[in-house]
Amino acid sequence: MRLCRFLLILYVTLHVTLASKYDDLFDNEFAEFEDFESEDDIVISENSPETDFKESSQENIQNDDDQDIIIDDDDSEFEHFQDLEEFEGFENKDEKPATEPKITITKVPIHFRANWDSYWLEILMVSGLVVYFINFVTGKSKNTKIANVWLHTHRQLLEDNFSLVGDDGALEKNENVGFVKESENVFTLWCSGRTCCEGMLVELKLIKRQDLVAILSGMMRPTLDQVHIKVTMNKEDMDSFVFCVASKKTAVHLSKEMADLSVYCPERRPGEKHNIPANFSVMSEIPEATSAMLDSKVVAVLHKYTELVDYIHFSDQYSGPKQQEDTGVLKLPDNQKILMFGFNLPLKGVPLEEAIQQLKPLLVMVFYCMEKVKKYRLSKEGKSKADKNRQRVEEAFLKSTHQARAEAAAARREERRRLEKEKVMADEDPERQRRWEEKEQKRQAKKRAPKMKQLKVKAL
Repeated sequence: MRLCRFLLILYVTLHVTLASKYDDLFDNEFAEFEDFESEDDIVISENSPETDFKESSQENIQNDDDQDIIIDDDDSEFEHFQDLEEFEGFENKDEKPATEPKITITKVPIHFRANWDSYWLEILMVSGLVVYFINFVTGKSKNTKIANVWLHTHRQLLEDNFSLVGDDGALEKNENVGFVKESENVFTLWCSGRTCCEGMLVELKLIKRQDLVAILSGMMRPTLDQVHIKVTMNKEDMDSFVFCVASKKTAVHLSKEMADLSVYCPERRPGEKHNIPANFSVMSEIPEATSAMLDSKVVAVLHKYTELVDYIHFSDQYSGPKQQEDTGVLKLPDNQKILMFGFNLPLKGVPLEEAIQQLKPLLVMVFYCMEKVKKYRLSKEGKSKADKNRQRVEEAFLKSTHQARAEAAAARREERRRLEKEKVMADEDPERQRRWEEKEQKRQAKKRAPKMKQLKVKAL
């Protein structure tokens, strides 16, 4: 009897336990997913009784809820690859080629020693460099030879007229002192020690024989070797006039480039009117100075050495080439009293020594002009005209630069006031600072006040 009662109680207890478990599963809609998650975390043995129980319970749950859960079979996605009819018409081909690839052997070029045509550009460049170097050496030596021959030919004449030739006085006297080499084609020689002038500068401007490019360009536009002589006269040894005689081509260039000729001698007159060759042009400020400078000796030299004389330029207002208008110059440039000469060297078709010897009379004419200019004085009318011309030029310059000079003067005044203010403030004297402030306020008030003109009325 007790055994039957015990079995009944056990059966009821088991039935209640199972019923409560199934009720929880049906009440929780996500319980089935919790079972799947728990399966991933727990390692289950195949033969354990708990595993069998869980699997049976899961099958029962899946059977009850087969409408909500869909299980996909991954293997079904690749079943078409196993279908032989899916790939009809495609035959398996061997990946390896039936025949071996053909090997192409590149032809190696012939060695350069046996094929010089491939290097014609390099050969041309090397040949050009060799020719340029040879021309540089020969041209340099020829220009140096021309300068030495000119100095040797004229040294005695220079030493007779100057105490120092080729020396500025810093070195001891040396008979072998010669030209100063400014470049491969420009040589200068300074002479000093004469009563009427400060000195004379001789400049040889030769053709750029050392430059092959200049030689080729000279074939299209020929140039000449030239000697330029510039004599700086003393201020008291030259009167006020501007005068120039030049070849027509050079006269056009000088009238445009030189400031003194463009201002004081804008008109170019033909040489026939002054009894000189027709290929010369005359530019002069004072007519009486023209007739005085072109005396019989100078005219004879111009007739005899027409091809050798390029220009003769005398001026007491020489300031070099014309300056640009926008340079901002506020005062007239410093002027010099100079005598300038330009001579050509006739080196083509004539031996060098003989060509240089032809220039010696022209150097004698230079010394003659120096003495003539020293002794010459303008008449009273000529002097008055020259002074009026210089005053007119100065007034025109001041008028053109009035605005710029006014701005510069205002800037200087402001700078002085600024320095004065800094000095007063640095003094640390309150009384002095107060007086300076009052003074500055009065000045500003006076500056802002309207300007009144004073009218004078005559008494009746």
